[in-house]
Amino acid sequence: MHTATMKRRVRIPIVVILLLIQTCAAALSSNCPASSCGNIPNISYPFRLSGDPSHCGDTRYQLQCENNATLLTLFSGKYRVQEIDYKRYKIRVSDAEGGTCSSMPRYFLQSGNFSNDLIGPGRNPLKLDPFFQPSIAYFNCSYSIADDPRYVAVEASGCDLRGHVYAFVRDSQNGFGLKDIKVGCQLMVATFAGVGQHKSNEAVSYGEIYKMLSHGFELSWLFVICANQCGKGIDCSVDESTHEVRCGQQDCRYIYEEPNSVTYECSIGSNAENIISAIILFCIGLYRGLVRNFGLNKATGYDDEIAAEIGKGVGRYILPYFIIRFLFGVVAFVVLLIYKWGRRHKSKYENIEAFLQENTLAPIRYSYKEIKHMTRGFKEKLGQGGFGLVYKGKLRSGSFVAIKMLSKSKSNGQDFISEVGTIGRIHHTNVVRLIGFCVESSNHALVYEFMPNGSLDKYIFSKKDIISLTHRQIYEISLGVARGIAYLHEGCDMQILHFDIKPHNILLDENFVPKVSDFGLARLYPTDKSIITMTDVRGTLGYMAPELFYHNFGGVSYKADVYSFGMLLMEMANKKRNFNPHANDSSEFFFPLWIYHQLSGENEIEGEIVTKQEYNDEIKKMFLIALWCIQLKPSDRPPMNKVVEMLEGELENIEMPPKPSLYQINDHKTKSYETSSIDYSGSTSYTDEYST
Repeated sequence: MHTATMKRRVRIPIVVILLLIQTCAAALSSNCPASSCGNIPNISYPFRLSGDPSHCGDTRYQLQCENNATLLTLFSGKYRVQEIDYKRYKIRVSDAEGGTCSSMPRYFLQSGNFSNDLIGPGRNPLKLDPFFQPSIAYFNCSYSIADDPRYVAVEASGCDLRGHVYAFVRDSQNGFGLKDIKVGCQLMVATFAGVGQHKSNEAVSYGEIYKMLSHGFELSWLFVICANQCGKGIDCSVDESTHEVRCGQQDCRYIYEEPNSVTYECSIGSNAENIISAIILFCIGLYRGLVRNFGLNKATGYDDEIAAEIGKGVGRYILPYFIIRFLFGVVAFVVLLIYKWGRRHKSKYENIEAFLQENTLAPIRYSYKEIKHMTRGFKEKLGQGGFGLVYKGKLRSGSFVAIKMLSKSKSNGQDFISEVGTIGRIHHTNVVRLIGFCVESSNHALVYEFMPNGSLDKYIFSKKDIISLTHRQIYEISLGVARGIAYLHEGCDMQILHFDIKPHNILLDENFVPKVSDFGLARLYPTDKSIITMTDVRGTLGYMAPELFYHNFGGVSYKADVYSFGMLLMEMANKKRNFNPHANDSSEFFFPLWIYHQLSGENEIEGEIVTKQEYNDEIKKMFLIALWCIQLKPSDRPPMNKVVEMLEGELENIEMPPKPSLYQINDHKTKSYETSSIDYSGSTSYTDEYST
């Protein structure tokens, strides 16, 4: 009784506080004028129009009114608001213009866009309800498909597209796997469609698909209301009669009985006392039965005939039953262990299959038979490394490619997922292009564009008889690399952090145009997320930013790539590695410190770095920018778009940076830095092998 009273005393102030918060919010919202736009009347809390007073609505739910249409911005795309249901806490949206070519949607959406794990807590206040909301994908295929009714032909003659365009509808519960994607088909766009009961094996016309797209899809903000009114981690439900939000501490879940019927079911454990009583009675009966069977009933004092008979029955029948079940369970467990051990190597392939099923990918999927045909039976090998072999191949168009066959024993699939999931969405002059991939059972392959001049490191470090790059070429290569990294940071919907910028991962095409490669360690983050959370150290010693080792230097962000680029830029201008383990003086051991003394003293740069006066300005510019990029504090380093401006600008406009920290010297002496690089983690890119 005392405990219950204390619980009530604790809960009352929390309820009062929540009521006060709701009252204040309602008071502010009540002073707001009614907002309407097009067919959406009485826009109210939490939604607001962009021109409403600042105290009206929630800025996270801001809408725009353009051309008498209410628009919601999602992931850089504008969607038309069709309906706002304040009773069910749901908003229904569709493509803002219904598509501009054969009614195809303009924006790419997948379930991963609404995942809190990818985007981060509080990033998106709207949540996708995937049940009964089919997903529609558009494919451009190189040949006509007539044997699969799920591929619905789209009239795209006026879309300036080559090939055959098809729409594919998948239901939300079953989805589609790799076997459903036809060989030779490339994904164009994907989105969610209207609420319905479509099944993947049902035929559908394109007119019905258009109706689904026009109807739109639903997003919910109920989970935000739950967090605000009930607290974090507390479930809530909507009363169907009063439409009020009710808080609870039970384990509840949504039950979808019909497309538009949602109920809430909770497990309250009302039979717990009966279960405990049954267990106690069973134990007593078992004890009595065992005692009676051993002829000790007189010593126990249990003379009840009924209890004796129950105990006897338990001892004769129930106990043997449980013993048999126990033995059977042990045997089944051993068999399961053997089965799991036999499938251990196969589980990593299932992880990749699951990833490819949940994420629609732009690169073309090839069959293993096509991979063998491209390589002429794996005839010409380009290189070999820890993660597999690289072969030279040729597409039907005549273009050469580099095909990486992943080793079955070295990779667990995560590097493959990182590579395809990041580079698969990138198209930039200075980023290596992933043309396609192959996943068939244990055969995994990545198909890249062919880089005939290999990697940059052999041109700036090698002492062999290799073509020497001019200072102008080195400068142009550095500018191209900077543009590629800047695109990764700011040119995509999601920010891509590379975490392994180094000469070995810069490839050169036939015209020595640089391409950033090796995305095995890369990660995706929202563009507005400045600081990220990492659980492991990744990169290559000599190019890794200090905040990756020591958190007191600042949080990890895109500035880690800026630091790596600075170390790369220093080595490109010097044509030597930044660390000399045989030097006695600290400035000689750490080249950036030596070059800082040279530049700050306005001394001419000596040695084989510069031999002609006309090259001094370009080389000095590269050194100054590199010194800015390798500053100890991330906040002192410029972003990559600023680095591009500095490289394109004049030398006189670049200020002298602060002196480099001794952190790099002590850190590398401690780690006995005597080789070119030490990788903390491997990758699936072909730069590990393809460097000759």
